[in-house]
Amino acid sequence: MSANDALHIAVLGGDGIGPEVMAPALEVLRKIEASAGLKFRFTEAPAGAGHYKETGKSMPESTIRLCEEADAILLGACGLPSVRYPDNTEIAPQIELRMIFDLYAGVRPARLIPGVPSTIVGADQKGIDLVVIRESTEGLFASMGKGVVTDSEARETMVITRRTSERLFEFSFRLAERRKARRRVGGGLTCVDKANVFKAFAFFRSIFDETAKRHPGVRADHLCIDAAAAALVKRPWDFDVMVTENMFGDILSDLTAGLIGGMGMAPSADIGDRYAVFQPCHGTAPDIMGQGKANPTAMILSAAMMLDWLADKHGLESAAEAAESIERAVDKVYAGGIKPFEFGGSNGTADVAKAVLAAL
Repeated sequence: MSANDALHIAVLGGDGIGPEVMAPALEVLRKIEASAGLKFRFTEAPAGAGHYKETGKSMPESTIRLCEEADAILLGACGLPSVRYPDNTEIAPQIELRMIFDLYAGVRPARLIPGVPSTIVGADQKGIDLVVIRESTEGLFASMGKGVVTDSEARETMVITRRTSERLFEFSFRLAERRKARRRVGGGLTCVDKANVFKAFAFFRSIFDETAKRHPGVRADHLCIDAAAAALVKRPWDFDVMVTENMFGDILSDLTAGLIGGMGMAPSADIGDRYAVFQPCHGTAPDIMGQGKANPTAMILSAAMMLDWLADKHGLESAAEAAESIERAVDKVYAGGIKPFEFGGSNGTADVAKAVLAAL
């Protein structure tokens, strides 16, 4: 924190609907600032496909320096299908930031909010409240930009290291313990892998088991990725916290977002030992850009996750209370009947934002 006790937030609006959902989140934070005794300093910076198209870089060095100096980073969404690197991969500053700042814990909550439809029969009665923790710097993504392609084959290499896995599992067990202490759920942690086939995942699982011995208060178990995917669409209420490799987590976190209404309802964080980025799970949705149809809920809830992280980092109880007040406001709005375009309603970005601000 800076000398004047203002929390300095780097704001990267990104591409497509990124800036459109960022604006309501900042409005919510400004209202929280006025009522919770918190003070924010927002600094906006460029990142994404638009910046790459103009300059040939996904982010300028000034954006990286800003992120390094800020207390937290808010990211809208980055990338456009029509703008690519020469190797035909998309512009993805969100992935680059994970690598630059060693943000190994990708936290993807999936909570079914009252009034939001789920595709899962019985979810409205039994509820869904789980977290997928995705290792975000290694796994298959460690090969990004390093794959080898010839005329006859292509190869990408998965990397799992002890150092990152140990930190990932310690983070995951601590999160399960905090959720149990808050009486949110039962305090269980499931390691999702493919240890029955691959040596790398057997290694991953063995480190998980070592870490579990230091956290006897958490119910620890394992599940293969295919079985986990099947169970999630049959009994998502059986899960609390799930931890997995990067690519598996990328897929499972989209699956769990689908269980709670869609990507517009799914916030996320990428957290390291010192830095953290908070962003919605959804992409830039260029098909609805500029139409006022984007659902800002995931971005607003990502801002709440940021407050909770800042509360823990700086010992700010008011920030933790502010995060809870944002969640309560969102719950109230959806229980009251608001329905975004995302799942068949007629409420756009401005409607959702206005309702949440009124409920705070």
